[in-house]
Amino acid sequence: MPTLFATDIADLVVTTLRDLGRLRFQQIAQSLQDYEIFSKWFRRDKVAFDSGIGIRRTLMTKTSGAAGHVGLLQEDDVNIPDVLTQLDVDWRHARSSWAFIYQETLMNRGRAMILNIVEPRRADALLSLVETLEEAAWSVPASTTAKEPNGVPYWVVTNATEGFNGAAPSGHTTVGGITPSAANNWKNWTAQYVNISRSDLIKKMRTAHRKIRFKSPISIKDYREGRGDRYRLYTNEDVISGLEDEGSAQNENLGRDIAQLDNTIVFRNHPIVWIPQLDADTTDPLFMLDHSSFMPVCLKGDFLRESTAIRSPNQHDVFQFFVDLTYNYVCVDRRRQAVFYK
Repeated sequence: MPTLFATDIADLVVTTLRDLGRLRFQQIAQSLQDYEIFSKWFRRDKVAFDSGIGIRRTLMTKTSGAAGHVGLLQEDDVNIPDVLTQLDVDWRHARSSWAFIYQETLMNRGRAMILNIVEPRRADALLSLVETLEEAAWSVPASTTAKEPNGVPYWVVTNATEGFNGAAPSGHTTVGGITPSAANNWKNWTAQYVNISRSDLIKKMRTAHRKIRFKSPISIKDYREGRGDRYRLYTNEDVISGLEDEGSAQNENLGRDIAQLDNTIVFRNHPIVWIPQLDADTTDPLFMLDHSSFMPVCLKGDFLRESTAIRSPNQHDVFQFFVDLTYNYVCVDRRRQAVFYK
C-alpha cells in the first residue's frame, strides 16, 4: 500500500487549515544579529535631551598659561585670553511609518482572524527604523548638509601615526564646526597595527587606554557629570575572533568548553562588542569609545514619537501612523576616544 499523507486526503484539505500559529508570528526579517545602537545607546537613561534649532556645546580647549612662580614684590602681568570654543551640530531627522485600511479591521476579527494584521506592520516600521539607525551610526555623512547623522567615524578618525592625530574625516575640514588644526586638544587617539597579538594590537590598546583617561584635577561641572566612565569597544568579526583566540591562549583552565570565552571577551573589564556593520571594513577597525563624552542627543519631545492615527488625504478609509526621531551624535571630548586599524 502506498504511503499516504494528510494532504492526499481531499476532504481533509478542504475542511482543515494548517496550524498557522494562531495569534503569533515569527520575525525573521532582520538583517543583523544584534542592534547595539538601539538596544544600548538609545536607552532613555543613556540619551541626552536638548532643545533649540541645533545642538551647541561650549568647550574649553586650552589654558592661558597664566600661572608661574614669582618673586616678592614682582609686578603683576594679567591677561584675559580666549580659551573657549563652541561646538555646533545640526539636528538630523529619522522617520518610519505604517498604515491600514479601515475595512481590513472589519475583515480581520472574530473567527476569521488568525493574527492581528496591525502588529506585523507596526513591527516592520520599528525594525526598519532600528536598522536605519544602526547603519548610519557607523558611517560618515558625505557633507555637512547631508541628511545622515554624524556617526562614529566622523568623530573618531583614523591616522597611521600613533598619538592624538585623528583630525577631520575625509570630505570634511571641520568636526562639529571646529577645525582640528586650529583648536588645541580636538583630536582623537589613533594607532595602526599589523597583527592581532599581545605585542601589537593589544599593546597599543593598553597604551591608548592610559592616554585617553583624562581626569580633571579640579572640580568642574561639565557635560560628563554623573555619567562616569562608560568605555565600550566596537569592532568586526575578524578582530573580535582574533582577540578571542588570544584570550583562549592565555587561559589554561578552559576545561571541556572549546568556546568558553565567546561573547565574554573584555579589555580591562570593558566589553568588546561585535558590530556586524563593520564586517565589510577591510581595515579591521576597533573603536574605543567613552560614552560619558560620546552620546546621542535627542530633541526633547521628538524621541521615538509615535503619532496617533492620521487619515490619509483623499483616502478617508486609510489610517497612517508615524514614528519620528530628531537626533544626532555628539562628542564633547575627542581625546577620550581612540581607534585602531590595519
